[in-house]
Amino acid sequence: MEIESTGAQSQPRRAEVLAAISTAIDLGLGQPMDHMLRSALIATRLADRLGLSADERAATYYATLVSWIGCHADSHEYAGIFGDDIAVRAVSYSVDWAGLPFAGLLMRQVGRGRPAPERALAVAKLFARSGRDLVGMMRSHCASATALASEMGLSDRVGTALQYTFERWDGRGAPHGARGEQLAIEMRVAQLADVAEVWLRLWGEDACREMVRERRGRQFDPEVADAFLGEVWSGMLELEDVWSAALAEAPDDDRVLGPEELHRLVVAAGDFADAKCPFTLGHSRGVAGLAAAAGETLGLDPVSIGRLRRAGHLHDLGRIGVSNAVWEKSAPLSGSDWERVRLYPYLTERVLRRVGGLGAEATLAASHRERLDGSGYPLGLRAVDLSPAQRLLAAADCAHTWREARPHRAARADADVVRGLREQAREGRLDPEAVDAVIAALGQPVSGRPAWPDGLTTREVEVLRLVARASSNREIAAELVVAEKTVRNHIEHIYAKLGVSNRVSAGLYASAHGLAQEFPHPRG
Repeated sequence: MEIESTGAQSQPRRAEVLAAISTAIDLGLGQPMDHMLRSALIATRLADRLGLSADERAATYYATLVSWIGCHADSHEYAGIFGDDIAVRAVSYSVDWAGLPFAGLLMRQVGRGRPAPERALAVAKLFARSGRDLVGMMRSHCASATALASEMGLSDRVGTALQYTFERWDGRGAPHGARGEQLAIEMRVAQLADVAEVWLRLWGEDACREMVRERRGRQFDPEVADAFLGEVWSGMLELEDVWSAALAEAPDDDRVLGPEELHRLVVAAGDFADAKCPFTLGHSRGVAGLAAAAGETLGLDPVSIGRLRRAGHLHDLGRIGVSNAVWEKSAPLSGSDWERVRLYPYLTERVLRRVGGLGAEATLAASHRERLDGSGYPLGLRAVDLSPAQRLLAAADCAHTWREARPHRAARADADVVRGLREQAREGRLDPEAVDAVIAALGQPVSGRPAWPDGLTTREVEVLRLVARASSNREIAAELVVAEKTVRNHIEHIYAKLGVSNRVSAGLYASAHGLAQEFPHPRG
């Protein structure tokens, strides 16, 4: 596959993209979208105080920034045990993960939100297995984190550090029970920085210092703990621009990504989002490929196709911020569930918006659930607001989602997907041309004409578009190489089908139904 450039827009910096991914990680931890950025600031200050080498400091920065990147691969298991995977991760910062406080937290969280008998059964099952389920999830987390770090082009030193995410200085961690200096120094620093940021923010510096003193020599390396206690942290939460401050500490803050590097990173980011649920593995890759192929069918230029492909890889990052308790429901979603689901494309845009050079992709990705008739989300945009590329991504995501099994339904066969797409086009939710392009990209036969609304023919749509642009009958006739009388006949038929009586009303209809904009003519 040829990697498309980003065109005239600035190329993103590597640190920016990784920082954006860290904000998506925050969503799954139930933390504000600058938690890992602040943690990285704490970690680099500790690295400097400890006198770490340049390589160790660099690895500490990125190990902290993405230290929890593997945890979302366990969201299915966490939801199965605790009910809400995000809620349990958020509350887990309040206790040391060892001894009676940790056991008490598990008792309170296991089976949360379920009927009492089911909850009792879940508690009994977890403790009967002596925590083997949790150890297995920790092992899975570390493996996933290491693999994703490699996909993102991070150093072997970072990948090694991520293998110790759940290990402890006192050897009571998992999955291997490593202790002391067996733990990579980068992770020893990252662990304290991660927990300390939450305590500083929620309970203040005095409480945070007391927590570090209590866990010194247990969860935390004594030397790292002493380095933390020797600093003043009151100004950490007063930073107005955490994003810029954290990027200024990046070891390669000026490194601009080339097209291949950017492609590798956005693919890895999509894989990270897809790991949230077992049934979405490969989803972002599939949507990206389908949207790009449909764009080629419709003659989009290489730069536009590149943006469409990247948006396809990135469109589901916001899903990390919604609990698997919602995504994995087999029963109909409640009103509150839907409120959370409708939020996730907005979260995707928030993750991507601050990355220089990905503004177009952020807009595209955030609109993949919008529909021409305004029935989509998160903003309820209508046809007039949606570009051809946005319509293509919406159709591609819809098609690929239907081809995948979900907890509430089986996967749909391609023929059924085609029927569903055409129905959505007839009902005015999906763009007919985008639907035909996606159908062609699926390798399915395309009908003789798109399913235009209100029974309009393709020729009538061509005339209507020109009417909407205030073209005269003579100009329309010249453009379409037909007689003026033929144009007048088409306009009469259009008025009758639309129930309008003048050009202004016809133009408004064209705008409202997404017919004023057209895709480029196919090449070849």
